[in-house]
Amino acid sequence: MAEKLLNQLRSAIRVRNYSIRTEQAYSFWVKRYIRFHDLKHPGQMGEPEVVAFLTHLAVERNVSANTQNLALSALVFLYKHILDKPLGDITKTIRAKKPQKLPSVLTREEVAGVLRNLEGSHKLIASMLYGSGLRLTEALRLRVKDLNFTYACIQVNDAKGAKDRVVTFPEVLHRSVHVHLEQVKILHDTDLLRGNGAVHLPGALYRKYPTASKSWPWQFVFPARRISRDPRSNHVGRHHVDLSTFQKGLKVAIQASGIERQASSHTFRHSFATHALENGVDIRTVQQQLGHSSLETTEIYTHVLKRGGQAVRSPLEDIFPSTL
Repeated sequence: MAEKLLNQLRSAIRVRNYSIRTEQAYSFWVKRYIRFHDLKHPGQMGEPEVVAFLTHLAVERNVSANTQNLALSALVFLYKHILDKPLGDITKTIRAKKPQKLPSVLTREEVAGVLRNLEGSHKLIASMLYGSGLRLTEALRLRVKDLNFTYACIQVNDAKGAKDRVVTFPEVLHRSVHVHLEQVKILHDTDLLRGNGAVHLPGALYRKYPTASKSWPWQFVFPARRISRDPRSNHVGRHHVDLSTFQKGLKVAIQASGIERQASSHTFRHSFATHALENGVDIRTVQQQLGHSSLETTEIYTHVLKRGGQAVRSPLEDIFPSTL
């Protein structure tokens, strides 16, 4: 019975064109919810059981606010779209409040140091995260057709919030990307000769354009090393580089650069925004580049600038003008 429910959940998610990561996350939390209540069917439960589960996560499991909210979103989706029993106002009262944190930002010298410790496609990916302000998933999902060398821009399609946007494509990367794409084209041609070469297409495009999946413009800019099977369509082809593969390589490069504070792929996006504002770029332009719906989200980077080491002169320097 639980498997049937999960299949209904997956179908409802795919109909709404949610990402496979959302599908996996929602399925995971619905299974956790059912197991927590001793395999009782969710249709026989309601708001009290949802509250009990989320309380367990917060108090006993000590999960983060983001994790609590993700679990809640999965259950809200389940009760609204599968069981037709929408949860009431409790969703407003039990949603965890996210702590307000300032983003971690690298200096320009630190960014350069990390890039020097990366090679090949990983170096290009990290350069695009910093040079264009992309999220990691956005960079990995780029198709050949999304790169515009003439106008030095990149088309980001179906990003967070199902939004499209255009971002800058640093000209300093053009030559390296050209060389990279030449190697990718050879790989793609080899795949075609072996009967593969098809990539996953978003939505129902594979029905509208049957040959597009094997065409060069639709290929991923950063393809994986191995052929794999798409978990949704069951088609065999070459997907993009796996997130964890890049993240592991980046972690090694960060450590090799001698950076001791917390840093990740998203830190490059934070650094792009902060350094762009330092260079005098208008904050609304930065907002558009990052794809933020609200200007308030982008304004957090102005707080980083104001709270930097040069923002306030310490009174200790008035007492001791020279080194202690």
